[in-house]
Amino acid sequence: MNMRVLLVDDDASVREALGQTLELADMVPILAGSYIEAKDHISADFNGVVISDIRMPGKDGFALLEYVRSMDADLPVILLTGEGDIPMAVKGISAGAFDFLEKPCAPKDLLAVVERAQKTRALVLENRHLKRQLETGDAAARMLFGTSALSEELRMNVRAVARTGAEVLISGAPGTGTSKIAEVIHLLSAVSDGPFVKTAAASLTSDSLAEALAGADGGSLFLDEVAALIPSAQFALTECLEKSCGVRVLAGSYRDLSEEVAAGRFNHDLYYKLAVTGVRIPSLRERPEDIGVLFRHYVAIACEQAALPLPDITPALISRLMAQDWPGNARALMNTAMRFALALGEGEEEAEPGLSDQLAQVERSLLAEALQRHNGNASEAARGLKLPRKTFYDKLAKYGIRPDGFR
Repeated sequence: MNMRVLLVDDDASVREALGQTLELADMVPILAGSYIEAKDHISADFNGVVISDIRMPGKDGFALLEYVRSMDADLPVILLTGEGDIPMAVKGISAGAFDFLEKPCAPKDLLAVVERAQKTRALVLENRHLKRQLETGDAAARMLFGTSALSEELRMNVRAVARTGAEVLISGAPGTGTSKIAEVIHLLSAVSDGPFVKTAAASLTSDSLAEALAGADGGSLFLDEVAALIPSAQFALTECLEKSCGVRVLAGSYRDLSEEVAAGRFNHDLYYKLAVTGVRIPSLRERPEDIGVLFRHYVAIACEQAALPLPDITPALISRLMAQDWPGNARALMNTAMRFALALGEGEEEAEPGLSDQLAQVERSLLAEALQRHNGNASEAARGLKLPRKTFYDKLAKYGIRPDGFR
C-alpha cells in the first residue's frame, strides 16, 4: 500500500499544485488548509509523512510540528518555507523537523525529500510491528516468524504438540532451528515454569545424560541431533522414558531417524518413544515468501544490538534473496542479515534476478507446496499439479527436492 502524504498549506493554489505533483508520482496526498484540519489525520500509526507550510493563519507550521512530535516523535515532518524564512526553517530542524524545502520548489526536489522521509517512516513502522510481535501473543507468535501458510501451520502444530505433554521429535534440514522450536514448545507447555536445558546429544555419555536429566527435572530437556547419541546413552534414555523420569524430552534431528533405525544405528524402542508426536520444520526453499520477513527481522536485531541505524532494504535485494536456495536455511539467512546490517558487504545491490530465475523460484515453490500438501506422496503431488510422473520427477531432480523430506 502506498504511503500517504499529509500536505498542509493555507494557499489553495500551492496546495493543489503540490498535491498533483505527489499524485503523479503515485503517492497518496491528503490536502489540508490549516492546523485544525490537519491534526485530525495525525496518529501514532500514521502510514506516511507530513509536509507543512511554516506561515499559516492561526496555529502555524511550528505548532503543527510540536503536535506531531507529541503524537509520534518518529513521524517525519517536512517544512515549507517562503523567501526569507530559511532561519526559521533551520530552527524547525532543531525542533525535530525532518527537512525543509524553499517555495517554490521543483517537483524533483520535493519528491526526493518525500521519498527519503517515506523510507525512514517505513523502517520505523516495520520495526514497531516486529516489536509488537515479540511483545504480544504466545511464544509461537512472538518467536516463530513468517507469513506463509507453512509458517502458520508450523505455529499451529507447535501449539498442539506443546499441549500434549508427550515427548517430541523435531525434524528439519540443517539451519532450520530445531532448538528454537524446542524452546517454544517448552514455553507453551505445562512445565514452562520449570528449567529448559539444551545439550548436544553427541557429547553425552550415560552418566552425563543422567546429569542433564537431573538438571531439567520438572521441565524440558532438548537433545540436539539425537541421532548422534551413543548406544549406551540411547539405552539409558529409553529406560528413563519408560519409567516416566519427570522430564519432558524434546529431541531434534536433521537426519531421518527411521532410516537410522533401519540401518541399525538408532535404538528402535527409543525412536518410537520419541516419535509419539512430531514437528517438521519447513525449509526456506519451501516458503520463499518468508525470506523477506525473516531477513528484515534479523537485520533489525543486529542493528539494535550494535546500536546502528536500520539500513535501506530494497525490493530488489529481497527479490535476490528469494531467488537463492538457502541450504543453510534460517541460520545462513541470519548470518547474511548480520553482515548486511554491519555493512560487511553481504546483501549489496546486484542486478535484479532475471525472469527465468524468478520463474524457477516460483516453480520450485509450487513443487514443494504440492509435496507438502500430499505428505511427500510424489504420485499424488504430480496428479495435483496435472504433470506426468516422469516430468514431475525430472523437475524434482532439477531442483534437488526429495519427496521423503516432506513425510
